[in-house]
Amino acid sequence: MQVFLIRHPRPFLDLGICYGRLDIQAEDPQPVAARLKPLLPEGTTFFSSPLQRARLLAEALDPETRIDARLSEMDFGEWEGQPWDAIDRDALDAWAADTLHYTPPGGESVAGLQHRAIDFVTALRGSPIALVTHCGVIRALLGHWRQLPVDEWTSLQIDFGSMLEIEIDQ
Repeated sequence: MQVFLIRHPRPFLDLGICYGRLDIQAEDPQPVAARLKPLLPEGTTFFSSPLQRARLLAEALDPETRIDARLSEMDFGEWEGQPWDAIDRDALDAWAADTLHYTPPGGESVAGLQHRAIDFVTALRGSPIALVTHCGVIRALLGHWRQLPVDEWTSLQIDFGSMLEIEIDQ
């Protein structure tokens, strides 16, 4: 199955703020859509996170985009909207010590994010597919498909407005 992983445009948010499920506005999706659309095969089926920074790009690419919450970014719980510098240092150290399984207060673990993203993709049929989503989701899927160690896939560089193509076996 041919899958295109598309990251949303840059959000309007100060650097150094923890955000995942915050539904924040992003840069104009039209220029990104105009750049990516010609690169996608005719008949591509689009799926998107419900968060507006991804959804608006997906709808600019295809007004018939299907929305699915499993494509949402990681839920950082009580950390959402907080400056990273203001988050308890011991909690951040605990997360760094167990990146995959640590759960921020009121949030979800990276393992939980990866599980729901994989669950979504394994239910898909047909090809080509485009997923307009977030860095965490893209990293989690790439880590799974490429069988990368967690410390490697959680640090992959995924640029705003970028697109990656991958072939997977269902």
